[in-house]
Amino acid sequence: MTDDQGSDDQGSGGESTLTVIIAGAANALIGVLKLVAGLLTGSAAMLAEAAHSVADTATEGLLLTALRRSARAPDRRHSFGYDKERYFWALIAAVSIFVSGGVFAIYEGIRSIVGEEAEQTLAWVAYAVLGVSFLLEGTSWMQAVRQVRREAAAERVTFFGWLRGTDDPTVKTVFFEDSAALIGLVLAFAGVGLHQLTGNGIWDGIASLLIGLLLTAVAYILGGTNKGLLIGRQADVRLVAAIRRELAARPEVEAVVDLLTMMLGTDSVLLCARLDFDGRLGADDLERACVTIDAALREQFTDLAEIFLEPVPRTDPTMRARVLDRYGRTLDA
Repeated sequence: MTDDQGSDDQGSGGESTLTVIIAGAANALIGVLKLVAGLLTGSAAMLAEAAHSVADTATEGLLLTALRRSARAPDRRHSFGYDKERYFWALIAAVSIFVSGGVFAIYEGIRSIVGEEAEQTLAWVAYAVLGVSFLLEGTSWMQAVRQVRREAAAERVTFFGWLRGTDDPTVKTVFFEDSAALIGLVLAFAGVGLHQLTGNGIWDGIASLLIGLLLTAVAYILGGTNKGLLIGRQADVRLVAAIRRELAARPEVEAVVDLLTMMLGTDSVLLCARLDFDGRLGADDLERACVTIDAALREQFTDLAEIFLEPVPRTDPTMRARVLDRYGRTLDA
């Protein structure tokens, strides 16, 4: 929201790419190891985990696409830019997690539970792969955690508060999928171990089923986040409140009648402010006031990409009714 935060945001773009690349490389290697282990051991949980890693690797590819395509400059066809492509590709990534990971894991789990029991072999291979996978996934997860902590500290919010309110779906996606991966590895370890201890393959199937349900939950959370951003979510409430205070304090402005914001992309906000200006201002004075206010807002709030200022009398009944319908009160109350 300030110049310092703007610098942090520019740096976080490169860090987001690094976070995604680390996660993608780890998941690609882990996926191969899990697939080999699943084929050698006959473990449904290991095969489910292999599908999990394939889904995660595909997700990282989609997130890299999101980062690259959303960085394109505005043009005549897309005058507000391409920032929302990041949300679109992140939504596709969430669907990928469910389709290529969750559905396969659930299918494998049900097949193992109700179908003919498969003999478990070379359990030590599964344990070794799960151990290596945990180290690699943990490395990727720690990178995501470090970035979330830095972003949260820069915005003076809690760790989970940042995750709830962030407009950067890439880091949030990596954090949630890596967290799910670590939990999935524990579930797979438990399934393989209980199968070995009891000789009953149902435990392997239950572990696979739980992994599928876990991936489905993660896909639902991420899908909901990106749906809200694609529809057009309001900017951070702290930013909106700060803009309102700044406008209300301007000597040219008698009242802030309406204030509309929408996230155009990560760290990119559209602002439409309807203002009741000082009635003593002439047409030339009003034009100069709009230019001055625009420049002041851009200097103080670096997330503002587009600003529209509209002179509106606060006594206009149509405008008052519109604001009351939206907020339940007028902004100058």
